[in-house]
Amino acid sequence: MSQLPIEGVMPALISGVRDHSQLILKAAPGAGKSTYFPLQLLKQGVVTGKIVMLEPRRLAARNIARYLAQQLGESVGERVGYRVRGETKVSKATQLEIVTEGIMTRMIQSDPELNGIDLIIFDEFHERSIHADMGLALCLEIQEALRDDLKLVVMSATLEQSALERLMPDAQYVESQGRSFPVEFRYQPLKSNERFVDAMAKQIQSLMQAEAGSLLAFLPGVASIHQLQERLGGLTADIDVCPLYGQLSFEQQQIAIQPAAPGKRKIVLATNIAETSLTIEGIRLVVDSGLERVAKFDLKTGITKLEQVRIAQSSAEQRAGRSGRIEAGICVRLYSESQLNQQPYVPSAEILHSDLAPLAMELAQWGCCDVNELKWLDRPTNNALAQARSLLCSLGLIDETLQLTVMGQRAQQLGLEPRIGSMLVQAMENDGWGNTAIAIAALIEEPERNVLDFSHSVHRFKANKHSKQRVVFQRAQSLASKLKIKFELSAVNEILVGLLLVSAFPDRVAQRRPQGTSFLLANSHGAQMRDDESLADCDYIVAIDLMRSHGDSAFIHLACELDINQLRNQLSDKFIAKEVADWDDKRGRLIAEERVYWGGLVVEARPLAQPAAEKITEALLNYVRRQGLACLNWTDAANQLLARIRCGCEWMPEQAWPKFDEAAL
Repeated sequence: MSQLPIEGVMPALISGVRDHSQLILKAAPGAGKSTYFPLQLLKQGVVTGKIVMLEPRRLAARNIARYLAQQLGESVGERVGYRVRGETKVSKATQLEIVTEGIMTRMIQSDPELNGIDLIIFDEFHERSIHADMGLALCLEIQEALRDDLKLVVMSATLEQSALERLMPDAQYVESQGRSFPVEFRYQPLKSNERFVDAMAKQIQSLMQAEAGSLLAFLPGVASIHQLQERLGGLTADIDVCPLYGQLSFEQQQIAIQPAAPGKRKIVLATNIAETSLTIEGIRLVVDSGLERVAKFDLKTGITKLEQVRIAQSSAEQRAGRSGRIEAGICVRLYSESQLNQQPYVPSAEILHSDLAPLAMELAQWGCCDVNELKWLDRPTNNALAQARSLLCSLGLIDETLQLTVMGQRAQQLGLEPRIGSMLVQAMENDGWGNTAIAIAALIEEPERNVLDFSHSVHRFKANKHSKQRVVFQRAQSLASKLKIKFELSAVNEILVGLLLVSAFPDRVAQRRPQGTSFLLANSHGAQMRDDESLADCDYIVAIDLMRSHGDSAFIHLACELDINQLRNQLSDKFIAKEVADWDDKRGRLIAEERVYWGGLVVEARPLAQPAAEKITEALLNYVRRQGLACLNWTDAANQLLARIRCGCEWMPEQAWPKFDEAAL
């Protein structure tokens, strides 16, 4: 760890932490901010209590903890430990804990005074995850109201300095430069109709022939990584190709990160998981597609849309920073310099385009009804919060006053996504349902690749044949421990799966449309799947994982068949019966029915012999609203009168005319 750039500002950092309650550190990639700095804080005993450092990604949290423990000649879990979802390596001796951000929020909620913790470090804050924004907002309030001795450090390679300084005006600001090894930039924008995977394959083959060292390529997603891996099949035997993305197991990720074997080089094909807080040994060449996939939540449909977008300038800096750490490097960008300069400097904060249901749960637990009570770098929007709170109400987790219900309090203690927490708490109220709900929760967290029918995964798990059997079983045992029951695989009841999923996804119950393989969701939006899927012929399903890619209809990636009669027997009070009268445009006559609804779905309809007079009036009015006023029998005299009145409205606006536009009439 010698000769790191951050060593030059270490005296300023140490005194900054000692003498100030807040510190902002800007340090270029490779400066040592995630490793050398926290280690020096630990070695020099700058604070007496525990140091907690937040990392946006599990892979980085584990690797930083292991690296720092090695520097101390210890095992992970002694003075340096980590906590990530489903895995904890800490002890009574742990003084520096590296945690992922969701873990940090739960630590704050369970102990708002953060007893025993003296310093919290927000690493790679530029990623602007929703958990980091929420964690900082809560920590600033704790510092102001409960713990004026608590110290906060916010650090990144590419900080929004002015915005952060407005949020933390009293913070000490320290900046460290990166390594001095030069990086040569080569701009190779795509030709018209050229696919970036093809262009990237050419660039990689050319670089590996002409240059020494290993190579890191940044791609937007898993599909493009697999496509590129196929195209690189003809490389020489001394080059290993290693994928690196979030869904891989920890062991597979380590293969990509570790140094190449003696006499070998490697090509690492990565998503933006490799942008920050991760040193991949031996890299001096970077090829950057300039693309990433971003999940954006659609308030109108309640469905997340995965968009492929150009990266921000700060992300391009981070990617280039992976080269040139040990010697002069080369970064090939598959876009022009002018394209890069047109991009925003930093990416949009996750809090502005995400499902805010988890954040709304945290706010309810914190007792914060008005979001303006907390300090935010970007304040969550009112519309997004209202939509999130509406979902939480439908799940029974909060009440009309935005307070957690008893069920909400139990669900929040589990530290899970609200839908899954609601399902587990409801299941525990029914004898014999707990094991099945726990299995469902664990399986949703670890989905099998290319499996749409969720019931197949449940069946394989119960038969000890699931592709991630060990990981899922460990997670199930962990959840069972939180619920204070013993998990029994044999007690999983496959008949209950659809029913339990409805308690988590009531708005995702879907009814097959009369033609094709598309479905109508209970929230009145459409969804579809491939016509060769086994679930395509089901009358009803529960859609667990939906993603919009192109067009208005969402694509179903994970679902389960639903027995609507079983649902009606079990949850009869959730079905609403209504008398409906409407005008059938196609048949030109009045239709009167008694309908049974689940959300926006008509699950049963029976003809009514004689509808009430007000229903007939309502039906005719609905017809006029759909067709417009032109469907009425307007005479020439009436049309002329309307035209004269509208002219009067326009020519004499000072008069108090009633509205005569189409919508008002």
